[in-house]
Amino acid sequence: MSSGIEGKVVAITGASSGIGAETAAYLAERGARLVLGARRENRLNEVVEQITAKEGSAVGVVVDVTRRADLKLLTDTAVDRFGRLDVLVSNAGMMAVSPFDELRQDDWDAMVATHVTGLLNGIGAALPVFRRQRSGHFVNVASTAAHVVKSPQGVYAATKTAVKVLTEGLRQESGPDLRVTLVSPGFTDTEGVGRGGSPEAAAALARQRDEIAMPPSAVASAIGYAIAQPAGIDIGEIVIRSTAQA
Repeated sequence: MSSGIEGKVVAITGASSGIGAETAAYLAERGARLVLGARRENRLNEVVEQITAKEGSAVGVVVDVTRRADLKLLTDTAVDRFGRLDVLVSNAGMMAVSPFDELRQDDWDAMVATHVTGLLNGIGAALPVFRRQRSGHFVNVASTAAHVVKSPQGVYAATKTAVKVLTEGLRQESGPDLRVTLVSPGFTDTEGVGRGGSPEAAAALARQRDEIAMPPSAVASAIGYAIAQPAGIDIGEIVIRSTAQA
């Protein structure tokens, strides 16, 4: 019996670690053909090699989601290599959390560029492909911070709320041929938690991650569930968190 994933061509951003890498492994095991994008070429190559060593299908493309041309290269690679693109998983993210009074405006700019501009760059690259095909699926990764704002996560939460709003707007305009899914994970055990931002906020997040975080494989299976649905069925939103997270 088909998994609903087998044979689909899936592009994933932020694929060199964490949720992106786990999603790639999950989908590859179920027969997806993958085009994986990330900034860190060495780590990206490791993910591709792990998949191909198990006879999975994957190719890596060095991608910075803040650059339109890089997202165009990602989608063009899918079409050139596999003849089509069925799913774009926009997963690239960062969590540079700090109080407003610290005025870490470079971090603010980076989160806006990655979460908001990066998402729009993905839409700009994939939407024309999906329209030509008369099929396609956007899977956008937000956060439970898009639902509940907790200090000092104000800017991070704002950018993830923007992802939520843009995803809903895209869904309303997508028409009967396209699918649009928002996946909002809670605390997840990835290297990105506690990286960047103020040292105090980063340390607090890392402690919280160690106490209550779920494995990234849980988020990967949620993404896989949305992708595996029959044609014409759209999973609008999945909120997933550990039972320990309030």
